[in-house]
Amino acid sequence: MEYIIHLLIMINIYLILAYAVNLLVGYSGLLTLSAAVFYGIGAYSTTLFMIKLGVSFIPAIFLSIIVSGVIAFFVSFPALRFRGDHFVLVTLGLQIIFFTVIYNWVSLTNGPYGISGIPNPDVFGIQITSLYGYLVLFSAILAIVMFILFRLYSSPFGLALKSLRDNEIAAESLGKNTFKYFAFAFAISGAISAIAGSFYATYITYIDPTSFTLDESIFILLILLVGGSGNKIGAFLGTVFMVLLPEALRFVGLPDNIAANMRQIIYGLILIILMYFRPQGILGDFKLK
Repeated sequence: MEYIIHLLIMINIYLILAYAVNLLVGYSGLLTLSAAVFYGIGAYSTTLFMIKLGVSFIPAIFLSIIVSGVIAFFVSFPALRFRGDHFVLVTLGLQIIFFTVIYNWVSLTNGPYGISGIPNPDVFGIQITSLYGYLVLFSAILAIVMFILFRLYSSPFGLALKSLRDNEIAAESLGKNTFKYFAFAFAISGAISAIAGSFYATYITYIDPTSFTLDESIFILLILLVGGSGNKIGAFLGTVFMVLLPEALRFVGLPDNIAANMRQIIYGLILIILMYFRPQGILGDFKLK
């Protein structure tokens, strides 16, 4: 039973990431390879606020949201000067820079040794230590996040993003400011992703740079490519499928070293098949160009 609860907790974490990145990929049409950057900023900033400054869990999350959102907003200035393949390369560069910084800034992040002993969440004086407690807490915050994002998807802001995604020139001719809308989408996506990082850090109670690599950014993007982007359902399907798939390999009886390689092969095959038969994903509304 504990194993199932652990999987549900991880699904909660990746659902937040998937829906946050969906705002960029599915609604803005901006293919990003830096999702793990803001995921990592949330994890590290929450950890540092709690350990070094003694801030409790809920205020640490809000501070991390602000830090990640502000960084994402200012990072969007140079990134949004580009479109298409060039934008992807800029976000790839951002991912590489972030990993290099957290790996080498030993005095702040403890570098490759990571940070251990991260405090458990404390909510209104209640210490969360059990798996059931984590699941209830994370599920409650996930529900709030999804409510906010779903309202945002359907709002005039979300509709404006879709119009810019489908035909940027036509939307601009109607008075839509491309840079302003995309910059705010980048900032909101980064801020929401930080919540997932906060969850991960306080749940695992240990973080190091290997949790926020390019591979992780690709995995988050793959969730949307499989499930589909540009709507409210595809991210959910992709998250459940991609989180549970490697776990299913455990029941086949493959050795761990072979199962890891098989997982990568299966991911690759799924991506190839989808790009050929269903490039917008299983339930997606938007096909990446």
